[in-house]
Amino acid sequence: MATETRRVEIGFGGGQIAAVRLAEDELAGLRKALEQGNGWHSLTAQDAELLLDLRQVVFLRVEGGPQTIGFSGTS
Repeated sequence: MATETRRVEIGFGGGQIAAVRLAEDELAGLRKALEQGNGWHSLTAQDAELLLDLRQVVFLRVEGGPQTIGFSGTS
């Protein structure tokens, strides 16, 4: 069974953005590392491994819940 991922954009002070797909546990670890402050954080994305300088991160954009196409069948 494949691990579900969410699209995450990590914005840096110079205007660069890294768009990755992260598993929920990786996303939770990144959020915790950002709350704790400075330093480096290793992150394993769906198709890459990143080493982030947390001092340079200025925003984190996470996609919302699951998206559906067409009619949901609810009223």
